[in-house]
Amino acid sequence: MTLQTPDGIGRVGVWSGLLSRSDTQFQDEQKDAAAELDELGYGAIWLGRSPGVARAVPLLAATRRITVATGILSVWEHEAADVAAQVAELGEDAARFVLGLGVSHGPMTPGYARPLQKMAAFLDELDAAPVPVPRERRVLAALGPKMLALAAERSAGSHPYLVTPEHVARTRDALGPGKLLTPELGVVLDSDRMRARETARKFLAVYLGLPNYTNNWLRLGFTEDDLADGGSNRLLDGLLVLGDAVDVRTRVAAFHEAGADHVAIQVIRPDDTLPREEWRTLAAALPLA
Repeated sequence: MTLQTPDGIGRVGVWSGLLSRSDTQFQDEQKDAAAELDELGYGAIWLGRSPGVARAVPLLAATRRITVATGILSVWEHEAADVAAQVAELGEDAARFVLGLGVSHGPMTPGYARPLQKMAAFLDELDAAPVPVPRERRVLAALGPKMLALAAERSAGSHPYLVTPEHVARTRDALGPGKLLTPELGVVLDSDRMRARETARKFLAVYLGLPNYTNNWLRLGFTEDDLADGGSNRLLDGLLVLGDAVDVRTRVAAFHEAGADHVAIQVIRPDDTLPREEWRTLAAALPLA
């Protein structure tokens, strides 16, 4: 089964930066959490914070069914030849691995220039490796039209981050049929609206300084005023879900109706701990099958 078949990774997955941390003392909890996500029925684990392929290895070993993906691996921080070799070393587990690739952001990357050309060159090297990474096992973190065109031509599809249902619909049109669309969706499960907005603004702060995101939000109809002072309520409500599991289910349905094959849920908490209780709650509320 190729990645282009939507049920290959299910309808809903989990996106987590914490599951990609390399802290030795944290790894047993990571593996235990991954095994539980597998049992709960989620289709994929997307590893945030630009992880290398190696971060997927212990989670693949701890699970039996679920797909593990990089969400995303920065092409500026890794050599394509090394990445291809590491994917080849996964052996049979490579069938449950997805290589998510992205070009990161200028303010975070020394020497950042010509990101589209950088991605194309990285893909060239993956194709030229002794054991190439198949196109159907890689996706690109594409937001703008040129990167989306590259994703459609040279990968299984796109894994966009911090987007709206409108962006999902535009992306589906740009990718065309038969390509995988797996947007991330951030959620704050908190019935206290004021506290939820505080958590959301703290989370969003770093992204408000990254032009790849802010330019995309402006293309979607948000204004400079929406981007000021930590983000307007309109921006928060457009990009994230603040509320309960029913609210999350409603937005996930909107993403699917707009053309998403799979939605990667990122639970946002005010502390830096794995949101395992929230994952359980959402597993009972969302269409995982």
